[in-house]
Order: sequence, then C-alpha cells, then structure tokens
Amino acid sequence: MNRYIVLTTEGYTYQPNSESIEPDCDNAQLIGIVEGENQKEAFKNLLEKYDYLKTSNFEEVYCYQLNDNYEDTRESFIIEKEN
Repeated sequence: MNRYIVLTTEGYTYQPNSESIEPDCDNAQLIGIVEGENQKEAFKNLLEKYDYLKTSNFEEVYCYQLNDNYEDTRESFIIEKEN
C-alpha cells in the first residue's frame, strides 16, 4: 500500500492578527492522508474515510504519494456531491 497526502487550494487563509477583510495568504489545506495502491484508490478511500467531504463545499483536491519523488506523483480529482 502507498500513502498519499490529499490537499486543496480552495478556501481562504488569513495571517494571524490580520485586519484585512480580504484573504491575505495563498493557501493549501490538508484534507487527509490515506492509503491506496494508486491515486484513484486513495481518493476512493479518502471519500470512504471522510464521508462528510461529499456534502462539503470542497470540490477539487489533489494528492501526492508520500515518497522521495512526490513531485512526479501529483493527480487531481473532483469530489462528486451527494444530493
């Protein structure tokens, strides 16, 4: 099994003690760390482990395999919403 870190750039981030009404930082939020044989299986496992994501406002996530060559393993996914 491989381990993957799942992130999103959706959402907003403010610096501590910020007085701005506009977000003032680029951000990436950690969605989870999951295992899978590949990225697609890891994404499936992510949705099973964190079922609330299907009703959240997050849509696009991306993952990297946790290894020395992580930069070559990026893959993006869209979270399908439940009605």
